Amino acid sequence: MNGSRRSFLAALAAALAAPSGALAQGLPPTPRFVFGAFGDMPYLPGEEGIVAKLIDDMNEQDLAFVVHVGDFKASWTPCTDALYAERRELFARSRHPIIVLPGDNDWVDCVTRMAGGFDPLDRLALLRKLFHAGDRTLGSRTLALERQSADARFAEYAENVRWRYGDVLFVGVNVPGSNNNLGYSAEGDAEHARRMAAVDAWLAESFALARRDGARGVTMFMQANPGLDGKPRPLLRPDGFAGVRAQLVREAQAFTRPVLLVHGDTHKFRVDRPLQDARTRRAVANLTRVEVFGAPQLGWVKVGVDAGSDDLFTVVPLPYRSPEQ
Repeated sequence: MNGSRRSFLAALAAALAAPSGALAQGLPPTPRFVFGAFGDMPYLPGEEGIVAKLIDDMNEQDLAFVVHVGDFKASWTPCTDALYAERRELFARSRHPIIVLPGDNDWVDCVTRMAGGFDPLDRLALLRKLFHAGDRTLGSRTLALERQSADARFAEYAENVRWRYGDVLFVGVNVPGSNNNLGYSAEGDAEHARRMAAVDAWLAESFALARRDGARGVTMFMQANPGLDGKPRPLLRPDGFAGVRAQLVREAQAFTRPVLLVHGDTHKFRVDRPLQDARTRRAVANLTRVEVFGAPQLGWVKVGVDAGSDDLFTVVPLPYRSPEQ
């Protein structure tokens, strides 16, 4: 066998042995790295400058990427085109790859009079245009993303994304607060059903890829606090998060390795393991929840990933401190 033939067969064998799908699209495995997460800010006019300083702080760190989990404005702030363009410019300040997910204030709540009485789906379309176009993140340095919109069955859901960094699969989904847009109108209920069918499919596919390709862990991002503790919330009827909670239980238990869920919504930094299997009432021990800071308490969260550690994830809160402090 000549040298060129041998080289060709070796290359073909390597290609067939390599992981495919989402995991193959990321960077080569790296045992340790750090990423940043924040959300639910800015709300008040004076907070834009502080968020800019937070982004500048992250720019000084050695981060693989940054995720804003949603709600880049207050629910009462008008949902104007100009404001959305300003927010895109603010996040483009990041020198790291940055992913910005939709929050309820950014589209669901735009229907209220205070927010300008906009059509929520029109605002969601604008978010997709500004923040979810193409196959790369925002930021001076970018990462490749896989978008659910590449699947013709879910062509509108460009905001549902995934990417690999090191041995971890990262997944972002459009699950907003305000009860996940359920229980307010017939139109909203229909939107909720369509979107959650897409989210369910995206999460199932993502965890299947993680299991198949031997991912060391999975990290999920969404805006809403989905009520992981399962406690009844009388004001949320029907419960817009029951389905996603049940799926998190199934997928985390089937995956068995560490799962990290990062969300915002209720503006309280915390790290815990509140998810329970509704059938057994036992905690899902391999799923850790991180809730990021939210206005008026501003800050960001640094998450370390160490493939050599049993815990895999290390969470460090970094609240904003004014120069006077």
